[in-house]
Amino acid sequence: MRCRTPLLAATWLCLLAAGSGVAAELTVQAGQSIAAAIAQASPGDVIRVEKGYYQEQLLIDKPLTLKGIDRPTLSGGFKGDTIRITAEDVVVDGLIVRDSGDELIDQNAGIFIKPGAHRAVVRNCDLTYNLFGIYIQTVKSVEIRNNVITGKRDYRSPRRGNGIQLYNTEGAQIIGNNISFVRDGIYVDVSHHAVFRDNRIHHSRYGTHYMNSHYNVWEGNDSYHNRGGLALMMTRHQVVRNNRAWGNSDHGIMLRTIQDSVIEGNIVAGNERGFFIYDAEYNTLRNNLIVDNTTGVHLAAGSIHNQVTGNDFISNRTQIKYVASQDVVWGKGRGNYWSNYVGWDRNGDGIGDVQYEANDLVDRLSWQHPMMKLLLASPAVQTLRLVSQQFPLLRAPSVVDPTPVMQPYQSDWSQWRGRYFHYAN
Repeated sequence: MRCRTPLLAATWLCLLAAGSGVAAELTVQAGQSIAAAIAQASPGDVIRVEKGYYQEQLLIDKPLTLKGIDRPTLSGGFKGDTIRITAEDVVVDGLIVRDSGDELIDQNAGIFIKPGAHRAVVRNCDLTYNLFGIYIQTVKSVEIRNNVITGKRDYRSPRRGNGIQLYNTEGAQIIGNNISFVRDGIYVDVSHHAVFRDNRIHHSRYGTHYMNSHYNVWEGNDSYHNRGGLALMMTRHQVVRNNRAWGNSDHGIMLRTIQDSVIEGNIVAGNERGFFIYDAEYNTLRNNLIVDNTTGVHLAAGSIHNQVTGNDFISNRTQIKYVASQDVVWGKGRGNYWSNYVGWDRNGDGIGDVQYEANDLVDRLSWQHPMMKLLLASPAVQTLRLVSQQFPLLRAPSVVDPTPVMQPYQSDWSQWRGRYFHYAN
């Protein structure tokens, strides 16, 4: 491979690469043009961009690596996309990418990965003051890893773009990113077989807004101080594991029109609604901690045939809000823990002798008269709850747990109390 030096300070590695069949390594210094380096590079080359401020818009139309040295800044000058990738096998690593245009209709982005740019990698970058952070469209096997993405914080939420947006993608890896002050942190549409892991999403509208996408894994993500944490809608075959959704002003995790999915090991704390479950069937919810939410679970629209076992429902002001025409049974085979359970365990096997019922007479009265919640721990109210269980005429359809456990599964639950919403976005 030949070396190319006009407008560039070629490194000694370029000389070593000549004739060896390996990629050339080219260096761009402050005051020079990155676009010129891209134009002169051959497929597979590495372009090193040294520390400095570069104001230009880049089109990467061949496979290469664009590597920042000591965090160079690339500004798009507030127009269009700062970087547009159209080739396969492009890597962007270690740059500050900022100042895209702000036309929502054109979806201006810090980095726009265009259709066919398969296997693109964006890692270790700061994307700031762009309309969309990274927009990914009709590609396979992209990797977006360890980036910090911050939107146009001075814009109102509906006027901002999303942090990472995926449309019609396959096999994406979205890992270890910190996303804030955007419209939706990660927006996913018609994108399958992806992994979303160890991301932090905060101070946005939805942490994740997600539709029509299947066979994906959501694992180890933190979503906090948003309006909504994780919203999974019109989807199936999801694994939603070990996420933490706390301090969101509406819901922690929304499961809407979702089937055949596993939701396990999540912590949902300090939200207005911990889980919002709507039109959800044939899912498994197990080993989740639902603590200190205004409503632990809001269950609606025929959400039946779900296996709900081994969860801790602790100190939610209303454990379950459920309005329907018939009971739904949770805890088959392995009961849940309910901190407001007032039954007993005479044989000491750790399982309550009477079933737990949400939405009993006391719950319905507290919905109608919120001040009544001040008396929930009083002997009179607890007696009323027990009496209502004995008289079917006083009973409404409810979530029923036939084998409630007497002690929580997770002993460290108290650290998640007081994680409330403190930010108005």
